[in-house]
Amino acid sequence: YKVPIIITSLGAREDVNNAVHAWGGIVLHDIINNKFAHKAIEKGADGLIAVAAGAGGHAGVKSPFALIQEIREWFDGPLALSGAMATGDAVLAAQAMGADLAYIGSAFIATEEARASDSYKQMIVASDSDDIVYSNLFTGVHGNYLRGSVVAAGLDPDKLPESDPSAMNFGGSAAKAWKDIWGSGQGIGAVKAVLPAAELVARLKREYRAARERLALA
Repeated sequence: YKVPIIITSLGAREDVNNAVHAWGGIVLHDIINNKFAHKAIEKGADGLIAVAAGAGGHAGVKSPFALIQEIREWFDGPLALSGAMATGDAVLAAQAMGADLAYIGSAFIATEEARASDSYKQMIVASDSDDIVYSNLFTGVHGNYLRGSVVAAGLDPDKLPESDPSAMNFGGSAAKAWKDIWGSGQGIGAVKAVLPAAELVARLKREYRAARERLALA
């Protein structure tokens, strides 16, 4: 099967892009700043996923307003925005900023179809933005994680040491990301229950339409 859309991250690869293009696919590359966005396009990526502050898992610290604005000054191709989005209102805001797509992740972890553990799903439901910890300890790359999972692993989320970024490690520590330390974005305060994915999508659509109507009446 020739996957039509490939998402890459942690280093744009020209050889990967060429391989995907050979079968007619396209590549969207995760970036956390404008410098990395330029590199991704120079190496042949077709589009970008701007991973802004508050995104789940590996994430940057840039405001989505600044990041999208800087990228749109020179790039008019496919652009998705990721980071703390879990409502239809946020989807509309992403489009208003200049993104083509909103990239939602953490809210879908708490759906019935997701293969995450029930404990992971329930922790997302029970948490909000105050329960997100930003650290590079677990992989060598900064990311956002659920505070409760850090505590459950026997660590103090307020006193996590810094890791060596040159020694990226995606599974060698005693507390492994993503098996024991659970990634999550800051938008999870909007997640109130574990639902079928179809119900989450329906909610997003309702909120999106309501947000458009509010703006039209303003």
